[in-house]
Amino acid sequence: MKDPLQSELPDADMQAAPRALLRAAQRAREIARRTKTPLVIVRDGQLVEEYLADEEEAEAQSGKL
Repeated sequence: MKDPLQSELPDADMQAAPRALLRAAQRAREIARRTKTPLVIVRDGQLVEEYLADEEEAEAQSGKL
């Protein structure tokens, strides 16, 4: 099975691009959560500002704590 995160481009730098984009997206989520600012994403072709709940808050609201 082909790795979906493996680029088919011959350039070695481009081979790492899909994983680097995933790391950048995760870092953006962490920063947005920590600073309580919206994460701007594209959903169905529209820009959407999404606030991310703190993990502890989300667990408390769901009754896990």
